[in-house]
Amino acid sequence: MAEAKKSGADDYGAKDIQVLDGLEHVRKRPGMYIGSTGYDGLHHLVKEIADNSIDEAIAGYATRVEVTLLSDGGCRVVDNGRGIPVDIHPKTKKSALETVLSVLNAGGKFGGGGYKVSSGLHGVGSSVVNALSTRMIAEVYKDGKIHHIEFEKGKTVVPFAQTGKTDKQGTMITFYPDAEIFKETTVFDYDWVVNYLRHQAYLTKGILTCVHDERTGKSDSFYFEGGIKSYVRRLNEGKEVVSDDIFYVEKPIEDIVVEISVQYNDTFAETLRPFVNNVLTPDGGTHVVGFRTALNRTINDYARKNGLLKEKEDNLTGDDIKEGLTAVILVKLPDPQFEGQTKNKLGNPEVRGYTDKVMSEYFAYYLEEHPDVAKKIVNKATLAARARKAARAARDNVIRKGAFEGLNLPSKLADCSSRDRTECELFIVEGNSAAGSAKEGRDSKIQAILPLRGKVLNTERARLDKMFANAEIVSLIKALGVGIGDTFDINGLRYYKIVFMTDADVDGAHISTLLLTFFFRYMPEVIKAGHVYLAKPPLFGLIKGTGNTRKIEYVYNEEALEHTLTKKIEERKVAGTKINPDDERFKQAGYTAQQRFKGLGEMDAAQLWETTMNPKNRTLIRVNIEDAEKADAIFTKLMGSEAELRKNFIQSRAATVDLDDLDF
Repeated sequence: MAEAKKSGADDYGAKDIQVLDGLEHVRKRPGMYIGSTGYDGLHHLVKEIADNSIDEAIAGYATRVEVTLLSDGGCRVVDNGRGIPVDIHPKTKKSALETVLSVLNAGGKFGGGGYKVSSGLHGVGSSVVNALSTRMIAEVYKDGKIHHIEFEKGKTVVPFAQTGKTDKQGTMITFYPDAEIFKETTVFDYDWVVNYLRHQAYLTKGILTCVHDERTGKSDSFYFEGGIKSYVRRLNEGKEVVSDDIFYVEKPIEDIVVEISVQYNDTFAETLRPFVNNVLTPDGGTHVVGFRTALNRTINDYARKNGLLKEKEDNLTGDDIKEGLTAVILVKLPDPQFEGQTKNKLGNPEVRGYTDKVMSEYFAYYLEEHPDVAKKIVNKATLAARARKAARAARDNVIRKGAFEGLNLPSKLADCSSRDRTECELFIVEGNSAAGSAKEGRDSKIQAILPLRGKVLNTERARLDKMFANAEIVSLIKALGVGIGDTFDINGLRYYKIVFMTDADVDGAHISTLLLTFFFRYMPEVIKAGHVYLAKPPLFGLIKGTGNTRKIEYVYNEEALEHTLTKKIEERKVAGTKINPDDERFKQAGYTAQQRFKGLGEMDAAQLWETTMNPKNRTLIRVNIEDAEKADAIFTKLMGSEAELRKNFIQSRAATVDLDDLDF
């Protein structure tokens, strides 16, 4: 392990570990500390320990952070930082190492000399992980010595002691999540760790992050000399950029560091990733307000100064300027204040001014030094402004003003009668034939039917003005009731379940993908709130008997069909039933006929209700966006203008991919 930067290490000791409260109730109420005891909570343990190592890197004392998923179910995090202090703490009279790992709210992140900037803002992480683990083993390599301690469920079982000599420096923490707490799973997800460490490498220039999986032999490492500039380049992969040159600035102002990187692409969507001390703030905050104010003012000033906006033309709006924008904002400050209980939105008022100042000054220089790029950015925003104005009149006729008055609803919508939108469902159905069966078979109190004709517009490459000219998209917007663009309001949503009900074939999957593209690009809040679903119609019907004794068993895919037939054949063999090997497999399994449903229209109303619409029997797949960046990359590949990307994706996934496999 390479020795990291030592400057400032000598004055980092037990005095910097501040104790606020004792460790209480963590095992009884783990959700208060890690959010949940499911998949997310389990991986929060990894983040809490690894964040401490990342903080060493942010402070300039570590150059390497390594996570190993052990074959025996544990997780090990190693860094080459200063090492957790090991001298005796003045308040607890224990070693600082034992204090940090066993006392809640003990850490170097409360304004002492430990960290000026940290991502673990509350300092509770290590002790909480210890309390929720069957075992935790800690080793500190410091001043040529090895220091060791072990815990079980938060209690010390192997006392703190010096156990040897070493030329290494840093900290190693190994922990085993407790199955009594994490009843759903204690198995770590390698891909989650990869994603976390990749992001940390982007956000901390010059740090090497590594992950190893002893269970499978997989291994990945990440190092980005360009930091967030490299991050912007990755976010724009597969998109045609306005220029290969990427704007980047890093500027300290007093005790705050502002880091910003910007590059435009040819899409109509914005990709903005704001961070505070390496923590994503999805709801933005003062750093984002300062950035947007500066970006809008600087581009308009440049356009006016260089005659790219005529004297009588209005200024470009923020919506015009953010089309195709990809930006990463990272601010580092010693005392971040967040709005509410979460870390989703930064509230420090001074950060707005600092971010505005840095962005205004340096982006103005950038535009002056890159006139070709500046002209392309202004021209793109100008086109967006024209499209916005062209769409305005049409939009007034499209957006439904009220939730239930029935004004301006599409004529082909068969609405439901209930006024309680929490029980209402909208089935978006492919074709008139299937829509007819759906209308006849539905529960008209709570289920509405909206038929779509053919394949809807690919909205990956369409602005609002083009969408308002598309009858199918207009019908969908009217039916939903949430508006679109700057009039979007999720509170107007008329149905709490929006179900894509398409054929169980390639064409049906394509239509579902087109619909998902529309929601992902223009109404992501509806997906995030859990309102979008995919129906699972059966692909096969296995028929037994005839006439009044006729019964149909429904099967939903090829794999399930093969499993069902094999199981039935084996059961008949065990029962001694004579089986003719020359018969088709469905007959060998005891069925009289096998039907393949090529489309929803081949099912009558009763069948469609029974298999796909009846809440008691149906299977619905809720769509979510667990990783927005991954989803964005998939949509870019599948629905964007780069045919080669789409071709490569299809060739690599053709044998196995279906909608259930996509990371939505």
